[in-house]
Amino acid sequence: MTVTRLTLDLDALARNYAVLRDTAGVEAAPAIKADGYGVGASEAALRLWDEGARSFHVARLTEGETLRAALGERPATIYVLDGPTPGSQNRLHAARLTPVINSLDQAAAWDGAAAIHIDTGMNRLGLTAAEAATLTGRPDVVLVMSHLACAGKPADPMNALQLERFRAVRALFPQAPASLASSGGIFLGRDYAFDQVRPGISLFGGGPHDRPDARISTVVTLEAAILQMRQVPAGESIGYARAFTAERDLTVGILAAGYADGVPWSAHPGGLVWFEGALRRMVGRISMDMIAVDLTGCKTAKPGEMVELLGANLPVDDAAKAAGTTAYELLTRLSTRAERHYVGRRQQRSANE
Repeated sequence: MTVTRLTLDLDALARNYAVLRDTAGVEAAPAIKADGYGVGASEAALRLWDEGARSFHVARLTEGETLRAALGERPATIYVLDGPTPGSQNRLHAARLTPVINSLDQAAAWDGAAAIHIDTGMNRLGLTAAEAATLTGRPDVVLVMSHLACAGKPADPMNALQLERFRAVRALFPQAPASLASSGGIFLGRDYAFDQVRPGISLFGGGPHDRPDARISTVVTLEAAILQMRQVPAGESIGYARAFTAERDLTVGILAAGYADGVPWSAHPGGLVWFEGALRRMVGRISMDMIAVDLTGCKTAKPGEMVELLGANLPVDDAAKAAGTTAYELLTRLSTRAERHYVGRRQQRSANE
């Protein structure tokens, strides 16, 4: 019996890519860092290549190497957001990866084609405008990029401020294409699109503004089997530390999933599941391997029945909000322990283009 099942819909991934690309009206270069937001970077990239993606963004050198191996001889451009960290130069060259320059030290250490990252207000990685101006003579700058801090909040004035700052620096590199928007930025309008957008969370089912969006299809479905049904009388506690005490008699299902499968420990006390046509609440603390769920009144609840923890009936943004986290964290912490099923058309790994 399958006790925990993770279903990944590659056709839905392709639909989301088309929506994001067409909304932006420019090249869409998927961000598939963190193993494709938990979906599987290799599977995602192969399908997205088939849909027309020719550039990809990852965070780490190792992610870039894995992606290059999966894509084989396909002539994809793979950007590494960490840049050329100390000691990484030979591996970057060997895997034909394009680093993103974040500092003048990195610029001095790298001797090939590179993107440059301008800090326009996020205050994480990136060059200042003054530092970027010292690189204007480099012919090997192949992309100028920045990152929006508040794209998930369309009305935030920070978006317009960063756009203004980015335009000023971008003008110093007229020969290079420019990229500012990720998923949320794509829906801020064409002014934010420039030459390339970098969709991430919305490729994989998260809404661009941290809530479900009708334009974005469900990609990930996580289900867990009921292991046991229990009758819990009023006054009895459930789970560790007696964190939940039943105020009335309950019928409780014990599910075969826990924080080792990616269900946040923080999901108590607000966590939700979907079963028998309605949302049901988690009761008691999340264990490593199990969750207790109030299934009182459910006629079909019995061992072996599957309960939806994430999917079309419980979108990732809603599940994350109920668990006190974000869609980004919820997806990227999905464990490999669940039995994975890919549905939809899969690209052949042996194809060469």
